[in-house]
Amino acid sequence: MDTMSVNVTPARSATTIASARETARDFLQGLVPVIAAETADTVVLVVSELVTNALRHAGGACTLDLTAHPDSIEVAVHDGSPQTPRMRTPDLNGGTGGFGWPMVNRLARTTAVTHRATGGKAVSALLPR
Repeated sequence: MDTMSVNVTPARSATTIASARETARDFLQGLVPVIAAETADTVVLVVSELVTNALRHAGGACTLDLTAHPDSIEVAVHDGSPQTPRMRTPDLNGGTGGFGWPMVNRLARTTAVTHRATGGKAVSALLPR
């Protein structure tokens, strides 16, 4: 099983999110057997959404964990907020979002939110390999 963990800080959100995507691409390129390009794109998209949500809504640093299982890739983002992601009607005019969490739930086999005893949570998505 291959794993990678990286701390993500909100210093410059756009740069940080791009860095998280690049980290995910590097991790995926190192897997054996190699995964399909479409699968890699889906994993990178989920990484981008979960890191974006953590930085936008949790208000602090987060940690990205990637784990390759024999038949799946697990993306987990840990942050300091106890607030659970929620489904909401996408904002088509005001630009306030609402698209990411429903999309992650459609792309993933399963999603989970685990609250930590020390505070905060982990939001994870299990994607087919």
